[in-house]
Amino acid sequence: MSDPGTIAVGFRGTLGRFRLDARFETPARGVTALFGPSGCGKTTVLRSMAGLQRFADGMCRVNGETWQDGALFRPPHTRPIGYVFQEASLFAHLSVRGNLRFGARGSARSGAGLAFDEVVDLLGLAPLLDRAPRHLSGGERQRVAIGRALLSHPRLLLMDEPLSALDRSSRDEILPFLERLTARLALPVIYVTHDMTEVERLAETLVAMRDGRVQSVGPLRQLQSDPALPFALARDAAVTLDAVVESYDAEYGLATLVEGGLRLVVPCSALPLGQRQRLRIAAADVSLARVPPQGSTILNILPAEILSITPAGEQAMLVVLQPSLNGPTLLARITRLSWKRLDLVPGDQLQALIKSVALAPR
Repeated sequence: MSDPGTIAVGFRGTLGRFRLDARFETPARGVTALFGPSGCGKTTVLRSMAGLQRFADGMCRVNGETWQDGALFRPPHTRPIGYVFQEASLFAHLSVRGNLRFGARGSARSGAGLAFDEVVDLLGLAPLLDRAPRHLSGGERQRVAIGRALLSHPRLLLMDEPLSALDRSSRDEILPFLERLTARLALPVIYVTHDMTEVERLAETLVAMRDGRVQSVGPLRQLQSDPALPFALARDAAVTLDAVVESYDAEYGLATLVEGGLRLVVPCSALPLGQRQRLRIAAADVSLARVPPQGSTILNILPAEILSITPAGEQAMLVVLQPSLNGPTLLARITRLSWKRLDLVPGDQLQALIKSVALAPR
């Protein structure tokens, strides 16, 4: 038995020429993203967790309950999961209401603690209930598929690249619904994707895979800011934060958000006080200065300490910063010339100028 509160996975075997040797442990709460390039084994791991793919050398324990280990193997229909595929695969002869009711058959409430009406509200399905699937857009069909999975009494939700078959407009449409849903759910979600944007918007934990193996596992923010991993060294490197709305200035349209001692002012529409809000701070949007600049238009200028400096290609340096004693680390991507001119070394105390903070739209 695994410890309650964790999901432990280990699968090893071959499928044709592909070899899988993937093991990881993640919290049995929030969203864990299985991330990596196409063909690295993400979907195979997900199918194995569902019992749809069986390896002789396999182990799957969820929240203290063993689903697979050695000779023990629970068939797919006995595993309390909801599975959302890349394609919605709705029943064409049923309306949206009928498809949802099919998932909810036998009970008025799902294992996630969500009633039929709650799922409809969270996914914005009320105007669609009487439509046939053929009259839905791709994003609408996928929202129905997610709702059907939620209403099947799951204790674990598995999502296999649910946005990959959608165009950019449909993906942008559905992401806010997924954010609302994952914030409300009490059950863990394993989310497969090769899109870092989806990871940054939805996940708390990241499992990075390549060539059938797990490369790194940990909290998203921790892996994003580790210069030993490729995420921090990428040109679009960023740190994701979950901040709380402390105040809102209606006159100037500015919200003050706080996370672990870090206080940021962000232009935005009105936000409820106390609401948790996901932020993204790109390394390219953080500049450094030895002294506080005078007369700047930048709203967020914070004292910070340099934790490390790492080459990021031939022309750039990656600087890992600690803005406050208990605050999250940030990244700054600067030119090698700036690094040399300022003579920056770990331990330096300076000013971090955050030019832009991106709020996940809701």
